[in-house]
This record gives sequence, structure tokens and C-alpha cells, in this order.
Amino acid sequence: MKTIDLAYRTMFAELAQRCLDASFESEFTPEGNFVRVPVKGRDYWYFERTMPEKTRKYVGPADDPDIAERVEKFREIKDDIRSRRKLVSTLTREGRLTAPDRFTGDVVDAMGKAGIFRLRGILIGTVAFQTYSGHLGVKLPGSSLQTGDTDFAQHYSISSAVEDSIPNVVDVLHDVDPTFRAIPHKSDPMRVTQFQNASRYKVEFLTPNRGSDEYSDRASQMPALGGASAQPLRYLDFLIHEPIRTVMLHRAGVPVTVPAPERYAVHKLIVASQRQSNSDGQAKREKDLLQASLLIEALATTRCQDELAEVLTEAWNRGLSWRSAIRKGLDLMPEKAREASVETLREGLESIGEALDEFPGTEGAPTP
Repeated sequence: MKTIDLAYRTMFAELAQRCLDASFESEFTPEGNFVRVPVKGRDYWYFERTMPEKTRKYVGPADDPDIAERVEKFREIKDDIRSRRKLVSTLTREGRLTAPDRFTGDVVDAMGKAGIFRLRGILIGTVAFQTYSGHLGVKLPGSSLQTGDTDFAQHYSISSAVEDSIPNVVDVLHDVDPTFRAIPHKSDPMRVTQFQNASRYKVEFLTPNRGSDEYSDRASQMPALGGASAQPLRYLDFLIHEPIRTVMLHRAGVPVTVPAPERYAVHKLIVASQRQSNSDGQAKREKDLLQASLLIEALATTRCQDELAEVLTEAWNRGLSWRSAIRKGLDLMPEKAREASVETLREGLESIGEALDEFPGTEGAPTP
């Protein structure tokens, strides 16, 4: 797997730090501008936005020193945003780093500004996978990056404890596309876990299910998610444990929280083993396995086998059903990808001094 040139890796790290350090929070968003307006012989500051429609908000007299200072600081923020936009453009056009499609980027950006990551929500799925190229410093093939939805996850315990909430989800998404609408949950029509626009692009909310299987068909009420509920899923607690912060290469950079890549890789092995055998399930399974094998290779390329092996050991030791799912996921891979993945995992296990009973390729392991 090809690594990204050091200059671009350094540039990505700088962008990520600047995005994560950005702490400007105001009713005056960077998408607008301060304008000086003469009214009856005196100048006043107004804040003007042109999207989604032109609006103008009164700020105060132009000769007020406190307001003048606020306007000057805003200009500095705008200058930094322009600078970050140039970094993003360089990384995507010259460095060939992965960026989301514009619509997906706008959805994640809107949810981020609404507070989803501040309230410890986590971006998951293929949109999260798209961020690993820059984070790991490797080039990931485009065929593994296509998606038609965006998924967010949050623990119920966090959602109920933070005593805060993002704004109404429909309102947030309407700022991106007014055709978004709530989709009633199939088994619990009074609750909503998915939102879909006229092009059938979906935004879904998920939460871990560590209880009885009877909860798998119920929507879980999430106090912090702006009126949305979440679909409980098995194995999700493993995926979103100890997430990482990085940046999505969209506009001026969008700071996001995503699963650790090593957890994503092992989780995809498990999820692939659970897919249904119909055409939709098979297509998703192939994508799961491709992303798992690519991340395992990327983690080997960047010498992160130890972290991968530690996460694999954690999953393996969770019980027989977990072991069976991991083995099945590996068995479902194309032969070359399976051999390479197993070898990388075995090398990592050896490096950290772990010997997992019945792990593929070891003595006593079941025959595929």
C-alpha cells in the first residue's frame, strides 16, 4: 500500500490541529460577513448572510470600540478559514487524499456545528472510513469509499447524562436540504432513527445494544439527539470505544470524532459475518471485507500491528460468538486478502506476546 508523501502528511496534521483548536463559537457564523451600513448619517455594523437566503442582523454602532474589536477578531477567524480552505484544496488536489462528496461533507459539517461531536457522538460507517487515509497517511482506493448515507452513534448513557441536546435534527438537516424528512421506525412508529431526502440519502442514528435481543427491534430514546431516537446494534460498543479525533477534508476542514481504525477493521470482520445472503447483504458484506482488509494492510504499512493485535485480542476474549464471527469474517475474504490479513494479525499477536486459542493459522484452529 502506498504511503502519502511526508509533506502532505505534515500538512494534514497541521490542518487537523488547527481545526480541532478552533474554538470560535458565536451567533455570527463564518459563512457570513460584517457589513457597515449608513443609517441617518451614522454607520452601524450588520451581520449579513446570503445562504440559505439573504438575511441581515443588527450588531451595533460602528464607533463602539467593543464591537469594533469583535469585528476585527472575526476577520482573523475568516482569514484562518481561507487559509484552511487552501490546505484542504492542496491535500485533495495535489496530495490526492480522500475527501467526501460535497453533500455528505455538508451533512457532517452541519451536524458537527449543531453539536453532535461536542456531545460525544461518533461518525461511523464509510464516511468515517474516508477519514483514515489522511489520519494514517496512506492512499485508500476509491472503490471502498462510496456511500449513500451518513451514520452517527452515541451511547445511551452519555445521551441521557449530558443534560444537553443538539437542535432539532430535521431543522439542522433542512439547512442542507429542505427535502429531508423523518422516517418512522418500522417497529416503533412513534420514534425516528432515520432521516431521508428526496434522493433517498439517509442520515441514521445508532446506539449499542448490550442487553437482550428483544431490544434490537426497538428504537432507543436519545435525549441529546434533538428529537431523534437511535437503533440499537450488537457489537457497536466495541467499535465506538476510545474513538479518535481527526478532520474531514471538506471546505475549510471539518473536525470529527470517528472510531479508531484498528477497531473499525476488526468490527468490519464481525459485521461481515452477520450479513444476510440476499443481494443487498452480499454487496454490503463485500464492502465490509474490502474495508477490513484495506485497513489491516494500512495498519501494517504504518507499523500499527500492535494496536490492531490488542484490539483483536479484546474482541477474541469477549466470547465464543465473537471468535466465531471473526473467523467467519476472515474466511469470507478472497484468498489473497485473507492470507495477508491473517499474517498481519499473527505478526501483531506475536509482537505483543498474545497467543489466541483457535485463531486461524495457529495449531488447533478449525479448518475453514
